[in-house]
Amino acid sequence: MVTTTPTITESTVRVAGLDLRLSEAGDGPPLLLLHRSIGRHGWDTLEQRLSERFRVLAPDLPGFGESERPDWAREPRDLAIIMARLLERLDVTGVTLVGMGLGGFLAAELATLNEERLSSLVLVSADGLKPRSGEIADQMLMEHADYLRQGLHDEESFTSRFGEKLQADTKDILEFSRIMTARITWSPYMFSRRLAPLLGEVRTPTLVVWGDDDKITPRDCADQYVEGFADARLEIVEGANHFIEWDQPERLAELISAHSR
Repeated sequence: MVTTTPTITESTVRVAGLDLRLSEAGDGPPLLLLHRSIGRHGWDTLEQRLSERFRVLAPDLPGFGESERPDWAREPRDLAIIMARLLERLDVTGVTLVGMGLGGFLAAELATLNEERLSSLVLVSADGLKPRSGEIADQMLMEHADYLRQGLHDEESFTSRFGEKLQADTKDILEFSRIMTARITWSPYMFSRRLAPLLGEVRTPTLVVWGDDDKITPRDCADQYVEGFADARLEIVEGANHFIEWDQPERLAELISAHSR
């Protein structure tokens, strides 16, 4: 099958007094893609595959990348509110909301706040809930390269993507992203005690995707999401660690597309 590379457009959207950077490609139904705590690292295989079916809207989260930092934000729910306002500003409905890691935390929060514009929800190795056993690996205590290695399937996955060592531009993205991550997730780290009680109110069909070898966020968090939402199911991806979009991007794109039908 021959595929074409969609044209990627960049724009700035003003929301809550902030300039937010938005990358967009594709002309299908809208899909809002919320990135991880490590920031966005270009238009990758997952985005490419999704944009063949969806109108992919991929913002730099507030305080990440080229989006302005909300100095008042102190918890993930604050960013979720801004993302909900972004959907209103873009005036899109029937949205497939996909969040990965911290982005999954925000996506779950957004759904509890206002799901009127959503048609489906996908959480990929999402943070946000306190594990009943174990704990979420604290990236603040690791070197950037060590955190990436811990979240990828094997050393070959790391070197094929980043080389033998991280380049300066990649380090800059990771360091800048860590600043905002620390501001909103430091205590408690990467979860909210206020999120779980609200999940049962969400009626949007939800897919929870987890790697079979996730070493960052315990599998129990996936089970809690499935137990908490009114309409949710779990899909385990073989041969994937925490960064499923890098370990198994084609499979993840297939799962998202199938769930959104």
